[in-house]
Order: sequence, then structure tokens, then C-alpha cells
Amino acid sequence: MARRLLLLSGGIMKNLLARYAEGMDRFSVFIGQGCSILFFACIAISAAEVVMRYGFDAPTVWSTETAMTLCAAAWVLSVGFVTERNRHISITMLELVVGERIWRIFRLAQLVIAFGAVLVLTMALWKPAMKVLSRTEYSGTAFNSIQPTIFKVLIVVGCVLYLAQLIANIIRWFQRTEKASSSGH
Repeated sequence: MARRLLLLSGGIMKNLLARYAEGMDRFSVFIGQGCSILFFACIAISAAEVVMRYGFDAPTVWSTETAMTLCAAAWVLSVGFVTERNRHISITMLELVVGERIWRIFRLAQLVIAFGAVLVLTMALWKPAMKVLSRTEYSGTAFNSIQPTIFKVLIVVGCVLYLAQLIANIIRWFQRTEKASSSGH
């Protein structure tokens, strides 16, 4: 009876973890694809700046900072999407040299080391991000935007998304349901 209960609870836990990984994958893809709109907005702002500057000799003070903010936000927020797709830069030559079994161990080591590094980064950035939420920081340029405030908060949000997706990838590693690497070989 106890063995049966243990097997049942293990199955429930495995199912819950698989559902978390699947849900996190969907959320990462949603956020990543949604960020593509920010890149299009950046292109539109940059094109408008070119027209204003060279067509009307009336450059704007806001376009450069706004475009940088949009691109940086898209880059930081799409980290979960990149992680879900296994599209980070990696040394794939090692995969060919060491074989599938050793590469699988390397993959787990990579996930665990990445989780630890991003966790430390998140903890280091937490206090500055909370500080700017109570006292807004400005760029000090002609536009004087709140870009520093936005960046400090967005980097923490991106780190949390990254950590959550790394957990999903680790779950998939243990359950042997990891998605195939899209490394191009």
C-alpha cells in the first residue's frame, strides 16, 4: 500500500513538473514573439528620425533613446524564448567529439551553471531595481527619459524569466523530454 501511494505521488509530481515546463515554454514563446513588435516599433522610429533629420532638417531629441529602450527591452524580455528554443551560443563541436551520453551530462552542467550565475546576477540587481522604483532615475540627456529606471527593472524581470525557463529546461532534462537542439548541425 505504501509503495503504491509513493508511486502515485511520484506520478502526480512528475505530471505537475511536466505541466509547469509546458506552461513555461508557452509563456516564453508568447513573450518572445510579442517582443518582435518592439523591434518593428524601433524600425519605425528610426525611419521617422531619418526622414525628420534629412528630409526636414528637424532631428528629434527622443528617437535614439526610445529606439535603444525598445531594442533593449525586446532583447532582455525574449531571453526565456531563446532559452526555450536552445538558441544560445554554444560550442557544438564538443557535442560531436564527446558523444551523446557525455553531451547530455554537459547539457545538465550547462543548465545548472547558468541557473546559478543568473540567480547571483538577479540577487545583485534586485536592490538597485527596487531603489529606482521608489526614486526614478533619468538619463540626463536632452530627452531626459527614465531609461535607467526602465533598464534596471527590465533586467531583473528578464533574469526571472530566464530562471523560470531554465527550471523548465532542467525538468525536461530529467524527464528526457528536452527539445532537440536547433544548433544547425
